Amino acid sequence: MTTVSSHDPLRELRPAGELLRALASPLRLGIVRELAQGDKCVHELVDALEASQPLVSQHLRVLRSSRIVAAHRKAREVEYSLVDDHIAHIVLDAIRHAAES
Repeated sequence: MTTVSSHDPLRELRPAGELLRALASPLRLGIVRELAQGDKCVHELVDALEASQPLVSQHLRVLRSSRIVAAHRKAREVEYSLVDDHIAHIVLDAIRHAAES
């Protein structure tokens, strides 16, 4: 008789997979790298990354929905920041590692 186990050995890894999936874009990595230096408005990210405003905004939505980036109003603009400094370390380490290869 075969017993079906309710234990899922990958269960604890799924959130990490979702986090990495949300970061799996050069533009999103660039946004995180820029925000690791400090909070920025969309136009600052557009200038730094040389990408269009609609494209940057679209990627910011992905990062916000994944709780990687937070938005807060500053006067007439919306400023973005990293929710957790650990994200900056993950991304910056990945960029350095890729550059060494």
